[in-house]
Amino acid sequence: MQFHEMYQPPRGNGSKQYSGAVQPSAPIPQQSTTAPPQQQVQPGNMAASMTTGVCICCDNLLRFPQTVSCFRCTVCDTVNDLRPLPPPGALDAYLRSLTIPEIQRVREAPSREPRNVDAIYKILGDAFAYHASLNEGFSNGRPPTLDTPGIVLEDVRAAYNIIVKSDPRAIIAVMTGIERLLKRPGRRLHSEHDIKFLMIIMENPLLFNHGSEQESAFHHEVLGRAFGLLSCLSNELHHFVVNWFMHLPLPIFQRRVDLVNHFITYRLTRKDGMREQYQSDWGIRSAARVMALLVAANQGRDEKLMISDFYNTVVDYYDLITDYMRWQEEMSGSFSFCQYPFLISLGGKMQIMEADARRQMAERFKEAFFRTALHGLVTDPFLSLHIRRTALIQDSLTQLSSKNIDLKKRLHIEFLNEDGVDAGGLTKEWFLLLVRDLFDPQYAMFTYDEESNLCWFNNISYENESEYRLVGIVIGLAIYNSTILDVHFPLACYKKLLGFPVGLEDLKQLRPSLGHGLQKLLEHEGDDVEDLFALDFVVEYNAYGEKVRKPLVPNGEEIPVTSRNKGEYVERYASWVLNDSISSQFDAFKEGFYHVCGGNALSLFKPEEIEMMVRGGTELDIQSLESVTEYEGFDPNEPTIKHFWEIVNSYSLDMKRKLLLFITGTDRIPATGIQNMAFKISYMGEDSERLPISHTCFNQVCLYRYRTKEKLADKLTSAIQWSLRIAVENDGRILGDYVDNLESKQLKRRYLEWSEQSRTERCERSFGVWQSSQTVSLFAKYPRIATMREDLLME
Repeated sequence: MQFHEMYQPPRGNGSKQYSGAVQPSAPIPQQSTTAPPQQQVQPGNMAASMTTGVCICCDNLLRFPQTVSCFRCTVCDTVNDLRPLPPPGALDAYLRSLTIPEIQRVREAPSREPRNVDAIYKILGDAFAYHASLNEGFSNGRPPTLDTPGIVLEDVRAAYNIIVKSDPRAIIAVMTGIERLLKRPGRRLHSEHDIKFLMIIMENPLLFNHGSEQESAFHHEVLGRAFGLLSCLSNELHHFVVNWFMHLPLPIFQRRVDLVNHFITYRLTRKDGMREQYQSDWGIRSAARVMALLVAANQGRDEKLMISDFYNTVVDYYDLITDYMRWQEEMSGSFSFCQYPFLISLGGKMQIMEADARRQMAERFKEAFFRTALHGLVTDPFLSLHIRRTALIQDSLTQLSSKNIDLKKRLHIEFLNEDGVDAGGLTKEWFLLLVRDLFDPQYAMFTYDEESNLCWFNNISYENESEYRLVGIVIGLAIYNSTILDVHFPLACYKKLLGFPVGLEDLKQLRPSLGHGLQKLLEHEGDDVEDLFALDFVVEYNAYGEKVRKPLVPNGEEIPVTSRNKGEYVERYASWVLNDSISSQFDAFKEGFYHVCGGNALSLFKPEEIEMMVRGGTELDIQSLESVTEYEGFDPNEPTIKHFWEIVNSYSLDMKRKLLLFITGTDRIPATGIQNMAFKISYMGEDSERLPISHTCFNQVCLYRYRTKEKLADKLTSAIQWSLRIAVENDGRILGDYVDNLESKQLKRRYLEWSEQSRTERCERSFGVWQSSQTVSLFAKYPRIATMREDLLME
């Protein structure tokens, strides 16, 4: 909180005043600024008679005389009443004016009661200006609870719908009344009954409607005050607000989120000096706090909004790196967007993490340089791994375990006895090959559910914890080095990494049949649970063909599951599957992950965002890909390029993914979307019989200027298909369905001979995609091998 002195020296005609003191009986909004005579304080006693308090709207700490009953905030201009104002004398008339028939009368007043129209508008405006009248006018006659604010929201919405169709003077009267109320609520907001009027104001559709610039500024001023009052409520009242938001219909809840984001956008773009001063702006801070309440409500809703619905893209255009550093320094009283990371898009968060990673990498690089320069110690500025293909896991585990201090350097891979410089492609290949081996079912480190196609930690694995730690390191390095992996963990894995609780809903995703079976047990309403389900507090599983029974509680074999304890049984069962049974494996995995990615930047992310960073996105939009493509040696309007995109658009979805795999080494797109993806088409020569080639290091495809569209289609499709089918193991074995279909031993012998002859040539594989390290097609680089392949096909 910031401290603002309320006292100012006497001014004007020499009378003694406190600029923040306001008479409780002063009219609204022109409250008097002169304290009553009995409240006058001699200047010599001024310091002793002052006290402090927090503004109910902007949360700033203020100083004011002890004897006053109210004070005006010098930051947001809100009048803070220390004692509740008495209800207005015309309360009954105001309450009557808030009924649907009376509001309908307001709409018809210009034609039916032209002489009384001004008086009618004034009464309506005053009704919206008083806390008591607004709170009681739409009451349902019951006290507020966690489920309902005690308001007939349907009547509120109906009233507003009538008002927005009324004479502009009626609209002005209502909005002016609301502004008067928000500038002086008339009391401290201590109970759930006190805040009903805020829920009524938040229903106002006029807050979304902005005509002229002046009207827009006025509406945003009103909205900012509403957010301020909501944001400064106590934690107990925030609990009520969150629950009330939680019970809103999804379209209305979405409008609340959009309203807050619209206000933040308006404030950031329209208010002068906000780029440098947003951290001290009470309006931005209040809106961010209200959005935090909406995020909390969304977590408890059955119908949830996506995380991306809370992003504010304007925030991404601010200096998030400086904002992050300020947040790291924990400057007292200073606002930062990193305090409210749900406002920052995934791209913005990745920008922060990458900047933090670059900073740490640069520090490691400088350390290595100075060790070498000053002490003569040869230190590798990179995290260099020297890997044998025949011992991929062993070499990776050994070297990563011995180079803990170097994990935050830029990764650099070398495959032993192979030429090739790692410009990114070898790193990508290492990730893909290592992940494929680590998650291979033959290692039994992970189990796979056929129904969900997801994997989970094997609770009976014979592998020691070091292998699971390696998996965690690999996942962390992939994030740290911006590499997408084809891993199929459920969301529960990433929730556990970030410390979020997991339960039955997560079990439903991982093992749908088991999860829904437990859900049916919970929903069974009869008292015959014990007879019908015949369960006890034991979990059963197979351990290499042998059935094992594990008690969920001491003596669980003797405790039947009944209608009274079925909830505990389901909770313990889900916890055993997701937590207890795999605690040692997951702890090792988590340790490895945090050894690379540990730091405050990780706390900005939600589990869903970590999953997206690891696995990438699946939405493949060719038009978006075309819009971000760069051309080298081609004109985007020439026939070859037009033919290329026509061919790609004609592909099936599966073929489009294979094309992406051929060019980038993965069939998934970056987490931030295809619009942030680098993609290049390069010219390689005039018409040729050779196939197109790809540079997976640079997401680049190289084309010849083929004479016809049909020839380009044939060559491109052949390159994609052959790149997927041909894979050469270092031990001379052939992978792919092509060899499986060869019936002739002679053909197999010749094909194996070709494999053995070419195995020493540097090839790069990404899930079976092989290119030369110099990014030249295997067949284009080795015409003799291409001839052998043609001979095999002919035979």
